[in-house]
Amino acid sequence: MQISEDKGQRLTCPSLPLAVYREVAAHLRQVRGLKADLLPILSSLPFDYDRSQVGGIWIEYPEDADDRDRQRVAQILAYYSDRFGPWQQVDASIETRVQ
Repeated sequence: MQISEDKGQRLTCPSLPLAVYREVAAHLRQVRGLKADLLPILSSLPFDYDRSQVGGIWIEYPEDADDRDRQRVAQILAYYSDRFGPWQQVDASIETRVQ
């Protein structure tokens, strides 16, 4: 499935483990109408427990998202950022999600 350039936000946190990425996605999906999924890792680096095994997270807001929904997403992301480090924008050339 392709990610629309204008609909999704792509974020990464290099120190975030796979299990926590899944937790973040599940947490974000609790926001009304929000879609969240994992992005594939783009490098072929050897396996390392200290690095994430995911390229990032993709977030898509519904068309009718209001400030309250966006604020809730910001709060969720801040919670994980406080514990694992800052979120960074992912290169928009990533076009597939992890299934």
